[in-house]
Amino acid sequence: MNLDRKTIGIGIVGAGFARTTQIPGFKNCKDARIVSIASGHRENAEKVAAEFGIEHVANDWQELVQRDDVDLVSVVTPPATHMEITMAALDHGKAVLCEKPMAMTADEAKQMTEHAQQANVLALIDHELRFLSNRHAMRAMVHKGAIGKVRHCNYVFRSDYRAVLDRAWDWWSDEKMGGGTLGAIGSHAVDSFRWLLEAEVSEVSALLSTHVAERPDKSTGGTRRVTSDDDAKLMLRFSDSALGASVTGTASLSVVESGKYENRFEVFGSTGALMVEESGELWHSPAGSGAWRPVKVDQDPIAPGMRDGSWSRGFTAFSCKIVDALRAGTTQVEGAATFADGYKIQLVLDAARASNETRCWVKPE
Repeated sequence: MNLDRKTIGIGIVGAGFARTTQIPGFKNCKDARIVSIASGHRENAEKVAAEFGIEHVANDWQELVQRDDVDLVSVVTPPATHMEITMAALDHGKAVLCEKPMAMTADEAKQMTEHAQQANVLALIDHELRFLSNRHAMRAMVHKGAIGKVRHCNYVFRSDYRAVLDRAWDWWSDEKMGGGTLGAIGSHAVDSFRWLLEAEVSEVSALLSTHVAERPDKSTGGTRRVTSDDDAKLMLRFSDSALGASVTGTASLSVVESGKYENRFEVFGSTGALMVEESGELWHSPAGSGAWRPVKVDQDPIAPGMRDGSWSRGFTAFSCKIVDALRAGTTQVEGAATFADGYKIQLVLDAARASNETRCWVKPE
């Protein structure tokens, strides 16, 4: 990979989420250029390429990862395809940004992690929420003792964007493709817990539900069974750390709950609590106050063309840090989720699925 030139060449695999997030994010970065895009359906890639002025549309992802002008491969495809694309990109000496969840199983994630270590290139998981200003401020306050010893963490994600009954069946409805709330949102929740606490999940208990059991099938005109979860409830225990002992956690994650859209992360300690919200706000509640008080934080910028939201604001910052790292020739981005992190998260997701099946607490291992 030639990183001596001024501009970093980026190849995008996927034309869905990439259109709203990865492409506008990278286009907003100095010294970066999206040189090629590939999709499972070429017509989708051609449409996105025309919209964003991307010169080359690859026939398939195999062609894209072999291009000499691609320095970074951004894998924005269903989870079932992550391992194959990532391994091939690494084989060609490309840096990789892989969407979450990292893989279908912890075994796959482990193989990807080991392969990235052997390739000795930048290899990251897209946990962009780590780069939000309010989360950075909350983490710093927790580590400085602003709420004493940590006792409990809570994550709430509420959306009804998949509650509409006439929404068509797609890969997100398919467990075998890696669809579902646990992977898509649960991976973010687990990453948030690990990143904040610097501690591992020691046990998990999970309840996974599929409330919309069938969806219209465009190809047949009938209906098709949904095999993925649209609601995930998690209880967690964490290993002891400098921040606290016997720390617990909960997560309530749904894409079929109506009401106010929420992406809220809370941490409770012996002398108070902190909370970050989707809007970018940070709140502090000293013990005994009975109220949340605002903490002043800088509002994060958002790249042109992105829909407003925490994911967009986080990726606006994260994408440019990736480009800066590649230009500097380093294999790390400070504070980013590595493949090793992705593997640890996948262990928890696998344990959550096992817990749902057995109705028991399960240790991630």
